Amino acid sequence: MSQSQHKTHPHHEHVHGPGCGHIAIRHEGHVDYLHDGHLHHPTPNGYEEHVLGVDERTPKKCTPDHHCGAHDPAHHHGENCGHPAFPHGDHIDYLVDGHLHHPHGDHCDNHGLVEIV
Repeated sequence: MSQSQHKTHPHHEHVHGPGCGHIAIRHEGHVDYLHDGHLHHPTPNGYEEHVLGVDERTPKKCTPDHHCGAHDPAHHHGENCGHPAFPHGDHIDYLVDGHLHHPHGDHCDNHGLVEIV
């Protein structure tokens, strides 16, 4: 997505930066902050909303054999599940122990690693 296509929040009450309390990830050569299910990127004109793209590092594929020791297999991701919601491509994933989980039927797909900074 080109910079001109990003949704911008010119007035944002919270100032994102190191130690602000939000998860920070490396994304396309810069740092974004995960805030209420959105990736915010600080710019001089406000905050751009970014979405993690679907690529080799963060694929959108079914992985029915993914077994994550980070949570109980009976755990279901969704609103208020305790894991941060994360925009990925055209859907929402949940950040679990450094990687993206996507609820899919009776399992969670592994949609790849994110670099937390």
